[in-house]
Amino acid sequence: MAEQLLTEEKTDFKRSLSLLDSTLIVSGSMIGSGVFIVTADMARNLGSSGWLLMLWVLTGVLTVAAALSYGELAGMMPKAGGQYIYIQRAFGSLMGFVYGWTVFTVIQTGTIAAVAVAFTKYTAVFIPALSPDNVLLVLGPIKISAGSLFAIASLVLLTWLNSRGVQSGKLIQNVFTSAKLLALVGLIVVGITLGLSTGLLGTNLENAWEASTTTATGEVLPLAGMALLLAFGTSMIGSLFSADAWNNVTFIAGEIKNPRRNIPLALFFGTVIVTVIYFLANVSYLSLLPLKGSPLATDIVGRGIQFAEADRVATAAVSTLFGNVAVAIMAVLIMISTFGCNNGLILAGARLYYAMAKDGLFLKQGAELNRNSVPGKALWYQCIWGSLLCLSGKYGDLLDYCTFASLIFYMITIAGLFRLRRTEPSAERPYRAFGYPIVPALYIGATLLICAILLYTKTFNTGMGLLIAGLGIPVYYLTKRSQNA
Repeated sequence: MAEQLLTEEKTDFKRSLSLLDSTLIVSGSMIGSGVFIVTADMARNLGSSGWLLMLWVLTGVLTVAAALSYGELAGMMPKAGGQYIYIQRAFGSLMGFVYGWTVFTVIQTGTIAAVAVAFTKYTAVFIPALSPDNVLLVLGPIKISAGSLFAIASLVLLTWLNSRGVQSGKLIQNVFTSAKLLALVGLIVVGITLGLSTGLLGTNLENAWEASTTTATGEVLPLAGMALLLAFGTSMIGSLFSADAWNNVTFIAGEIKNPRRNIPLALFFGTVIVTVIYFLANVSYLSLLPLKGSPLATDIVGRGIQFAEADRVATAAVSTLFGNVAVAIMAVLIMISTFGCNNGLILAGARLYYAMAKDGLFLKQGAELNRNSVPGKALWYQCIWGSLLCLSGKYGDLLDYCTFASLIFYMITIAGLFRLRRTEPSAERPYRAFGYPIVPALYIGATLLICAILLYTKTFNTGMGLLIAGLGIPVYYLTKRSQNA
């Protein structure tokens, strides 16, 4: 009987999101600022075009594999809260709470803050006063700049727009996602077409598998064996961050039409689209810029991909085509991309806190729907915490915290797929995970290796992610005790 109730499609929300809307939420939540920036650090770490492209391919394969596995769980449990519901059903309320706690404290709000910081960084191209160097107030370790206040203002605006109803959030998501997809396709087509005529891509692909790491001073150190494995695994934090948040569509299952069919399809189409775009974007970079460069060079070509100014690889690549105006072009594109990305993250995240509040595991006001049939108070709780993270965290640190924590719970969720196959063999499964059990098992194994490497090479930041997640355990028992008092 309990199983039947869990799989019913009754919802407190209005089901108004189509397959297209859902797919755009998947791809729009994934494409933020990462693909325009992280390639520089990856190129410094690996020094090899072959390994660089392989890294993006592996990231895409892992993301699609996870999405295909989530499709089965989404079909079984088409309810608001998505991944929280899957983990709770497979492993119990404690694990479900720890996931929700980590999403609120690190994963969702950390990603929202990181994307808001990137949005501000590129807005500063047009409004220099938003530079992080323009500090207005210092409160101990916290520096409040005009840029951080602008980032917070963007979160407040998007939260207010989403509090006006899902149709408002859907319109913003569809418009901004469509715009950035078209712009990215244009960048890819122009970049590869014009770049191939120079023969630079062929030059970059020579000795494609000779890996090396380049220090900040330009010193080149060859990589092989274990050193190459560690560098490869560490570099994936950037590409995995760029491809993260695809699971957000599961949080809004209660507002999707025919969710048993549309969520698995949206997960597949959305992740495949972004995987292809990310790979081709990097081919475009290699068609327009030399992979290797020098930090001492004074021109764009001399700095190459490795030392693009402020790691803005996309801007440097487009500059070879359009000159100085490229800075403005790319700034506008990334502003569109990050604004649309954060809209999807804000829209989806509040639905998870709503589901937790309904179970008595979040602030009880979070379970209230406002007059526009959206969890208004949950949206504002998310906004407040995300704003605090904008003040306290740097882009790179936020990236490490939220990506590592996301990977841990992706593995746990897919492990839940195996558990539910065993404990609920007769449960209704409109869609069955592709390649089960091999594909889900390979995902868990590969991701476990990546997490082990990140713990070794980025011990503090990843350890902080684990610590914050672990704090959810005592918080859970304190919450249950207060309920029973």
